[in-house]
Amino acid sequence: MLGVALLVGYEALSYPSDRTPTGAYLRIVKAVNTGRPEDFFAYIETKAEHACYTILAYRKKSWQRIQATFPEAERARLAPEYAPFSEAPDGADVFALYAHREGWLNRLRRDLSGVARVEQTGDRASVETARGTRYPFRVRSENGIWGLTLYTATLVAEAERAARDALLIEHAASDYARVAGARKH
Repeated sequence: MLGVALLVGYEALSYPSDRTPTGAYLRIVKAVNTGRPEDFFAYIETKAEHACYTILAYRKKSWQRIQATFPEAERARLAPEYAPFSEAPDGADVFALYAHREGWLNRLRRDLSGVARVEQTGDRASVETARGTRYPFRVRSENGIWGLTLYTATLVAEAERAARDALLIEHAASDYARVAGARKH
């Protein structure tokens, strides 16, 4: 038991801080190696994190409207797209769903290797691996942790899509409810 405690203590003291690009990158490597993208949610860019929470909110609301008003055939057709996201407990789980769905873990597994060098300019950094792959990071001003920016554009676009889809679903739900009401009379 003491040996395990010493090993954990040594690892904590010798691991680079996540307030450095190298430390953030190594935490991502660890999460990828364990197959748990939700464990590196804290190490993606703030805009990407916010996008995951936005996706969660819109997909959850949309799925509730779909279940309440859409015909069974439509609910069944839309379930694979909406149900998993609406059932996710938080943004980290939404990120994990995308990581698995889009194959991000597989791509990272192929490219991750030791840190060859880090180039840092202001709040941006690039971690270059021993294999020559470069990973872009940006420091998160609210806590000083570095966040991977690789998925920000995709997640922001998905959040915008979720918002547009929610509007369309709301209109369709109103139409279904109106038709259902007309049938009762």
